[in-house]
Amino acid sequence: MEEHGITAGRDGAGRWAPGSHILWRYRENGGDSIHICRPVTVVRDSAELLAVWMAPGTECVRPVLADGTPVHHEPLATRYTKPRSVVRDRWHGTGVLKLARPGEPWSVWLFWEQGWRFKNFYVNLEEPLARWAGGVDSEDHFLDISVQPDRSWHWRDEDEFAEAQRVGLMDSGQARGVRAAGRAALDVVREWGPPFSDGWPGWRPDPAWRRPVLPEDWDRTPARVST
Repeated sequence: MEEHGITAGRDGAGRWAPGSHILWRYRENGGDSIHICRPVTVVRDSAELLAVWMAPGTECVRPVLADGTPVHHEPLATRYTKPRSVVRDRWHGTGVLKLARPGEPWSVWLFWEQGWRFKNFYVNLEEPLARWAGGVDSEDHFLDISVQPDRSWHWRDEDEFAEAQRVGLMDSGQARGVRAAGRAALDVVREWGPPFSDGWPGWRPDPAWRRPVLPEDWDRTPARVST
C-alpha cells in the first residue's frame, strides 16, 4: 500500500472529507504531552459520527519505558511510575476501524482477523475527542469493554484501571465517572444501538486509499486546544 502524508482538508463546516488523512492522538495520563499518535484515513465525518481507518502497517508513535521496554512487559506495580519515552513503530496485525460520536466519553473500535473475518468490537473509554486542524486528541481512561459479535461482553484492563488510581493518575471522582461512562456504553450494547447496529463489520476500505505517513511534527499543536 502506498503511503501519503497528512491531508486534513476541511469543508465550510469544519468536517473532513472521506479519504482525508488526520492524526488520532492521546495525551499521557496526568500530563499534556502526546504519547500515542496514529495517522488515520477519514471514512465519515458528520455531526453524528467520526469514523476513521487505521491501515495495517501504519507508522505510529507509542509509549515505552525510558530504557525501551514495552509498557505491557513491565510489572503492573511499576508500570505507571517508571520514566517513559516514545518510539516510532508500525501497527502490527490487521487494520482498525474507529468510530466516535461527538461528546461521548468512549470510542468504538472494530477488529478483524485475516481475511476480513470480523473479530469483535472494543469500547475504549476516554475523554470526548477534541478536534483541531490536523486531527483529534483525547486521554485514555484505562478501562475498556470487549463486545463480541453475539453481543456478549466483558470488562477489560480492570487491573490497570485500579493501578492508575493507586498511583494517583486518576482520583476517585474521575474513576466513578469512567465507570459510569462504561455503564452507559453497556446500555447501548444491550439495546444494540448505534454504532453496533449500523452494519460496520461489513465495511471495507477503498482500495485506492493510500496509507498516511506519520509526520515529523506529529506532536504539534497544544494537546488541549480544539480549533
